[in-house]
Amino acid sequence: MSSRASNFCIDAADPYAQTMWWAQVLEDFTVDDSWEMKPGDEECGLTGPDDRYLLFLKVPEPKTVKNRMHICLRPTDRSRDDEVERILGLGATLVNDLRDGERGWAVLADPEGNEFCVLTPYRPSTAAE
Repeated sequence: MSSRASNFCIDAADPYAQTMWWAQVLEDFTVDDSWEMKPGDEECGLTGPDDRYLLFLKVPEPKTVKNRMHICLRPTDRSRDDEVERILGLGATLVNDLRDGERGWAVLADPEGNEFCVLTPYRPSTAAE
C-alpha cells in the first residue's frame, strides 16, 4: 500500500497575495471561486490536477533559510529562458543561474523568498519512446 499526495503547504506572511501571485505562474493550478478567499485569510490556495491543492498558510515568522523542499517548473509553451523572464516580470527574483545553453535551470524566489526552479521545457513522452 502507498500514499497519494493530497496537497502541498507553504508557509506565508500573506497567504492571499501568495495565492494570487502563484496563480499567474502556474497553468495547472487555479483559483477556486468556491473558496471565497480574501485578503487577511489565514489559509488560501489553488486547486490543481486531480483535486490536489497548493495551500498557503499564515505564519508569524518570516522565511530565514533556504527551503528544504521546493517546486520545479517546466514551461509548456515557451523556452526556459522566456519563462524565467516572464516570471521575473511578475516579481520573482533570480537566486542562482545554473543555465548552461540548453541544459541546466534557474533558481528563482517568489515575492516572499521561497525558492523554486525553472527547468527546460516540458516534452511529453510518446508511446514509441
